[in-house]
Amino acid sequence: MRSAFDFAPYRRSTVGFDRLFDLLENSALGQNGENYPPFDLIRAGDNEYRIDLAVAGFKPEEIDITAHQNVLIVSGRKADEPEEKSGDYVYRGIATRSFERRFALADHVQVRGADLKDGLLSVQLVREIPEAMKPRKISINGSQGEDRPAIGGDQPASRQTLEAEAQHA
Repeated sequence: MRSAFDFAPYRRSTVGFDRLFDLLENSALGQNGENYPPFDLIRAGDNEYRIDLAVAGFKPEEIDITAHQNVLIVSGRKADEPEEKSGDYVYRGIATRSFERRFALADHVQVRGADLKDGLLSVQLVREIPEAMKPRKISINGSQGEDRPAIGGDQPASRQTLEAEAQHA
């Protein structure tokens, strides 16, 4: 089923925005299967983040969290055990279906841990930038009026010598 609006001509000039156009097309088609479970992304500190997923009804052993390269995969699968119910469902709104959520992680982001409490799964992330990649301050040596070494020599040259060399050049 295609949407009423064709996004194909616009894809040619949107290098790097493929995910955005996928979201637009999926919402136009009414495909919302990737919206379960809902989640929040929280900045907990300068280099600390947390992903909270609403996974009500799932036990810790029914949830799997995998970090591979720059992708975090959170999946859940209900155990095939007979349910103890005290009656027939008139309406069943609590989701018990399997799910898989993928999160693209930035470079140098590590998963620190996860907690499940009151139906909310919290995955802690931290960004650890290697020392060699951190910006560093470069100091500037010297000040105005100091003698500078002559070009090609190790002895300091006076301002007059430098000006004279510049005039002859």
